Amino acid sequence: MNQYCFGVDLGGTTVKIGLFNPEGSVLEKWEIPTRKTDNGSKILPDIADAILGKMEERKIAKDSVIGVGIGVPGPVDDNGVVHKAVNLGWDVMNINEILGGLLDMPVKAGNDANVAALGEMWCGGGKGCSNMVLATLGTGVGGGIIVNGRMVTGATGAGGEIGHIHIADEEPDTCGCGNHGCLEQYASATGIVRLANRKLASSSKESTLREIKADGELSAKAVFDAVKAGDALACEIAEEFGMYLGKGLAAIACVVNPEVFVLGGGVSKAGEILCEYVSKYYKEYVFHGCREAQFKLATLGNDAGIYGAAKLVC
Repeated sequence: MNQYCFGVDLGGTTVKIGLFNPEGSVLEKWEIPTRKTDNGSKILPDIADAILGKMEERKIAKDSVIGVGIGVPGPVDDNGVVHKAVNLGWDVMNINEILGGLLDMPVKAGNDANVAALGEMWCGGGKGCSNMVLATLGTGVGGGIIVNGRMVTGATGAGGEIGHIHIADEEPDTCGCGNHGCLEQYASATGIVRLANRKLASSSKESTLREIKADGELSAKAVFDAVKAGDALACEIAEEFGMYLGKGLAAIACVVNPEVFVLGGGVSKAGEILCEYVSKYYKEYVFHGCREAQFKLATLGNDAGIYGAAKLVC
């Protein structure tokens, strides 16, 4: 008898769902809207209806489904309890029990960033490794830590929040979390733009970035495009970015000693040049026993969440 599992990536706008076999091949994927009305009370029933509907359509019996994994945008502990998901309207609730009851199948929930890391370990940039750190460089900096093939969740599901590692003492601006000098303020897409604006203000060097800023289009992509074109000022910004992220990942390595760091998120579209800047400073700061960790780019993109969610139960 064929066996299956479902992976669910619950986002603030859409829910991505994938049907997988236990070997990691996605057989079908689709999306449904995230209905956040009435404090998100319709979200889990909608997910259950979508999965049961797909099983009926494909004539999949319940006893051939290993389980359903789900990644959630909030801290989730090892028992499947989400400790508030503010953007969904959820308070403290046990997703494993509620969704499992609706489906009458095993359900395992995890934080979405940790689950994405599990996906990259299973079928993406970290494939073949069981000790891995995913750094997701987007509007903020997210992370997921895998040790011996298992997600590091912590006591209340807040493990892997690498974007809020304190990295600089003299930072005057406030991070979104309320602290000052978080890694996210320098290594995210918005953080890179902050570094660029500061460099442009403090330096008189010529740079194509000045023209781009005048047109109101300064972005992390513009910075790394200028780096690839040999712009000296852009290279200085990339060096500073690499220093902050390399130092932050070196601190993480001393705790979890990963085989590989996988860089994902929108900033990772800059390509291998990103790994070069970060690994250079990582090797400068890291403890010698962790120096051989590799740097790779994430490969699953927006599908990392459904892959990782499926891996929770497969």
